[in-house]
Amino acid sequence: MLTRKQLELLDFIQKRVARDGVPPSFDEMKDALDLRSKSGIHRLITALEERGFIRRLAHRARAIEVVKLPEAMEKPGFQPRVIEGDRAAPPKGALTVTTVDALELPVMGRIAAGVPIEAISEVSHHVAVPGSMLSGRGQHYALEVKGDSMIEAGINDGDVVVIREQSTADNGDIVVALVEGHEATLKRFRRRGGMIALEAANPAYETRVLPEDSVKVQGRLVGLIRSY
Repeated sequence: MLTRKQLELLDFIQKRVARDGVPPSFDEMKDALDLRSKSGIHRLITALEERGFIRRLAHRARAIEVVKLPEAMEKPGFQPRVIEGDRAAPPKGALTVTTVDALELPVMGRIAAGVPIEAISEVSHHVAVPGSMLSGRGQHYALEVKGDSMIEAGINDGDVVVIREQSTADNGDIVVALVEGHEATLKRFRRRGGMIALEAANPAYETRVLPEDSVKVQGRLVGLIRSY
């Protein structure tokens, strides 16, 4: 069974695809459902996908395919309707829910927390993150962690890290480092004279000490989204 908002969104996507041949943008969906942020649309899209009503196609913008419709929606003249009193009363002692501003960041593929992998430059998808997680001004992006070299810093395989784009770092910062122009890795940054040490947070991995000109800082860790 779908919720009212899920039905409304599925109906809106279906009608726009039938009319224009392409699904609506996230901004259009947000406005059509009168939601304050696109994070709500992300949750609805995920719920519809998990229930098998839509399918998202990887590596393509606005690529949403309607797979099936509930029986009620297939009847002529269907309109999602609001049923008065369809919302259950909140549990006794429940706290008031407050709105949290969220921003959508591009996920630039995977970053190695282990052996460095090829540098990443293409957007794989987007993720909504709380605005409070972003550190000051500047561009931010996200990366999915692959490997376990930073587990003692609380960064696990499969987590998503939020990175503030910058080219400098202080000793002790966890950074995205581009090694020798083609390998990207997530490590703790240390400067040692004319050398740069990239430290793991796992005793199973050795610290890499490299000439300063072979390491380029691409960003600093400012947030983490845990994957369970």
